[in-house]
Amino acid sequence: MSNRLFNFNPGPAALPLEVLIQAQEEFVEYQNLGLSLMEMSHRSAAVEQLNEDTQKLFLQLLGLKKGYHVLFMGGGASTQFALVPLNFLPPYAAAEYILTGSFSEKAYSEAKFIGAARLTASSKNDKWSKIPSMNEVEIDRASAYLHITTNNTIEGSRYNELPTTGDVPLIADMTSDLLSRKLPFQRFAMIYAGAQKNLGPAGVTAVIIKEEMLQRASSSIPQILRYETFVKHQSLYNTPPVHSIYMMKLVLNWTQKQGGIDQLEQRNTEKARLLYDVIDASGGFYQGIINKEDRSHMNMTWRMASEEMEQRFIAESEQNGFEGLAGHRSVGGLRASSYNAVSLQACKALAEFMIEFQRMNG
Repeated sequence: MSNRLFNFNPGPAALPLEVLIQAQEEFVEYQNLGLSLMEMSHRSAAVEQLNEDTQKLFLQLLGLKKGYHVLFMGGGASTQFALVPLNFLPPYAAAEYILTGSFSEKAYSEAKFIGAARLTASSKNDKWSKIPSMNEVEIDRASAYLHITTNNTIEGSRYNELPTTGDVPLIADMTSDLLSRKLPFQRFAMIYAGAQKNLGPAGVTAVIIKEEMLQRASSSIPQILRYETFVKHQSLYNTPPVHSIYMMKLVLNWTQKQGGIDQLEQRNTEKARLLYDVIDASGGFYQGIINKEDRSHMNMTWRMASEEMEQRFIAESEQNGFEGLAGHRSVGGLRASSYNAVSLQACKALAEFMIEFQRMNG
């Protein structure tokens, strides 16, 4: 595997090599059953067991016990932007949204289309360079819910302090940091995440929802759009993305073998430090975008003196075996996405490349 690249893609992102190898070994025939998993009925005992085991392992890794449901859905986190207000935003109430980046803004836009959505706080005027102070967040106790995005994939910021919501349900898009760090998951009424960062390949979205939250859900929308439907049928109401769920199960097993979230958080902190130290010691050659106290450990972003220099950096990084360091097309710049499966070795190699690039071009 010596020709594998150092993969810093933002999503679809790096997967653990041992997961890929195991999936390859079981691709043609799953558990000696004579068929590929992708050929099996989702009503078969093997698929039902896979589905159940993956849900249980997910809750175990999050430290959540009774009173929670894990759902596997299609459409990515972007579909959840609409499903959340469709299910939980009644005509007599408003929902609150804190905007910290492009994806939270998209979630807010969908909610406004469906019902009354209120802008609680935003860092857009600061060019998304920080997370709003939670001391400035005032929540109406009559609100249907408060929605946040815990880690901003494009901009490179994250919440280090959660808002206090009282009886108002807290809902979070955790697509780019779920399983990467410890959070008080029990404080959330609902969490959702596209799999293609820390959970597995694209194709399945994980939803973790409190039982009591379902009592607030609308019954006037089509059944296929209701969370209650997926809970009732254990995500098997229609044909699920079976192979993506299987890959998620392998990644969750790998996560457990690494020591769970605690150990991965320590490793992710070290990986992020390697890159931020280079940025901060560069004398402005690499220019950090996010306030230091709000920096993400999953998506490290920076700019350089000119777009020409940034393009040279990207071109030379690719020549040296690095993949995915261009910033999002909407904002430009550079970005290194160091999800759970990205090794410490990869981050050390990138840090060394950045130091050498500055030496040759500074």
